[in-house]
Amino acid sequence: MADLGTRAAVRDVYSAYAKGDVARVALLIHEDIDWIIYGPVAVFPFAGVRRGRAAVLAALGEIAESYQLESHKIEQTIIDGERAAILANVGFKQRATGRLLRFRVANFLRFNDGRLIEFREFADSFDLVEQALGHTVDII
Repeated sequence: MADLGTRAAVRDVYSAYAKGDVARVALLIHEDIDWIIYGPVAVFPFAGVRRGRAAVLAALGEIAESYQLESHKIEQTIIDGERAAILANVGFKQRATGRLLRFRVANFLRFNDGRLIEFREFADSFDLVEQALGHTVDII
């Protein structure tokens, strides 16, 4: 039965985010959330560790300042009790350049009493950096 509640909570969080409903997202985030977006903070200042609802909402605000969500299509959802794993195709328009960044993300979530208390996001950050910069990165 917990899986059904978690599935509904996942749908609610992603739906509110896709609509840009920050007030609803704030209600769905636990006050003590532990949030990490894995990626280079030098290129994506909103990446990294955030603790607490206020810090997460600030990070979401930073994302919105630099990028406009163009698409978010969940391909797979796995639910196990209060945990969920999401694989999604996303597209963000970089506000400064108009570039469209398209990539896949894997999100791992945990809920506590219907609120998101843990979030981890992984993407191919090398590809994402190249898209954000608009050119390939020479590593040699």
